[in-house]
Amino acid sequence: MDTLKALVLGTYFTILTILSVYGAHRLWMLILYFRHKKEVPQAPEGSESFLPRVTVQLAIFNEVNVVERLVDAVIRMDWPKDKLEIQLLDDSTDETVHVARAVCERYELLGFDIQHIHRTDRTGFKAGALAHGLQTAKGEFVAMFDADFIPTVDFLRQAVPQFADPKVAFVQGCWDHLNRDFSLLTQVQAILLDGHFVFEHTARNRSGAFFNFSGTAGMWRVSAIADAGGWEHDTITEDADLSYRAQLKGWRGVYLKDMVVPAELPVDVNAFKSQQHRWAKGNAQVIRKLLVTIWRSDASLHTKLECWFHLSANCNYFLMVILAVLMVPCMILRAGTPAHVLLMTDGPFFLLNAVSVGLYFGVSQKELFDNRGWTSRIKYIPALMSLGIGLALNQAKALMEGFFTDDKEFKRTPKLGVDAFGMATSKRAYKVPKSLISFLEAGFAVYYFVALLAAIYLRKWASVPFLWLFFSGFSYMSLFSLMDVKLFRKLAMEELEDAEGASHFVQ
Repeated sequence: MDTLKALVLGTYFTILTILSVYGAHRLWMLILYFRHKKEVPQAPEGSESFLPRVTVQLAIFNEVNVVERLVDAVIRMDWPKDKLEIQLLDDSTDETVHVARAVCERYELLGFDIQHIHRTDRTGFKAGALAHGLQTAKGEFVAMFDADFIPTVDFLRQAVPQFADPKVAFVQGCWDHLNRDFSLLTQVQAILLDGHFVFEHTARNRSGAFFNFSGTAGMWRVSAIADAGGWEHDTITEDADLSYRAQLKGWRGVYLKDMVVPAELPVDVNAFKSQQHRWAKGNAQVIRKLLVTIWRSDASLHTKLECWFHLSANCNYFLMVILAVLMVPCMILRAGTPAHVLLMTDGPFFLLNAVSVGLYFGVSQKELFDNRGWTSRIKYIPALMSLGIGLALNQAKALMEGFFTDDKEFKRTPKLGVDAFGMATSKRAYKVPKSLISFLEAGFAVYYFVALLAAIYLRKWASVPFLWLFFSGFSYMSLFSLMDVKLFRKLAMEELEDAEGASHFVQ
């Protein structure tokens, strides 16, 4: 019994220690960010007259809800018409094909160099589509946008001058969120992404470390893609894979924090989980493929450590699953421990993690390009912590698949767009299938509900906040994963319609 107790408590504190290391790293990111905040990337002198031919690649798959919105936004971009090529790389298997072909034909008649390139073989998924398009691309540089993004008019005017520096391989813009205010889920997603785009990209890029291309709202030098080995599809995060390979070859990237591109956030929990699953699984595959190469390279120790923290961050979800199993037994095993002892042993761990999360994501709202009303969003930080816990099983499954299977299927996140659900008969309600993992999440919710009631009954008040975080996180994920919330999707469509209309009015 003593051996089992030692094993349980030893595992518990080991996990808390590892999580605290990542908590400390979040604080380090804040320090790096504010140290380099004013070092805004500057384009070389005379770059204003640098007007190369640019190809815009739009890789889509069954995106009937948003394909017209996407192409319309690209057409409005400010760039000489004779130096702009648009490739609509369409792997669709539904009516999107007809809609995409029609919108391309319409703009071709207006004099735009636009092609609808339809593949019936999805080899390589998105990476395969991008590589296929490059075979006929005319541009020296290629801009990329996913289907849910709305490129701004001045995107190319901001991004292209950076390529006047011959060492620049890629330029990445900052993601913004059309429907941030729709629901608790979209608020949490937005804040999670804000932390990544405000602090991580900025701190890493401006401190000289590698940073990852995010797959959309960015540009590449075509010759750099070729030099790095081209688009490869042995991972499902082909963007991170290529950007690391390019930087290992001596190229560099530029992150433009103030080049903001709005996009649509998933409003459906299953779509959100599918997206997060893909990113976690893909990063695990990149670890398998590149991490040893990175550590053996001539890159600085700072760069190597940042690559490790970026790629391995999702591994914390696996630790969270173990912690979720052990937390209640540990509370039982330590039931007689004086409160001041618990405060001294557990307090620093939880304080470091809670403070780092609160500061990191809270301050990110103040540092946004448009930070109006940022203080009102701080109240969502506890929900962010809770839903992060609730996501743990989904992400742990993704990690296991990424590390131990060779499954490379790319499952895209369905987009709502505008005019869906009865607003136009040609639009489709794409949904993500429910996963069996949701039932396991429901089991954890019940487990923590019982533990929460027991803690209240026994007046273990110090345990209640932590038990509540776990209970609410697993409850939310399981409940909304198993429900078919058509009303939410309809309301989200209306929200996006209003947001898009406001965006077009401003432009």
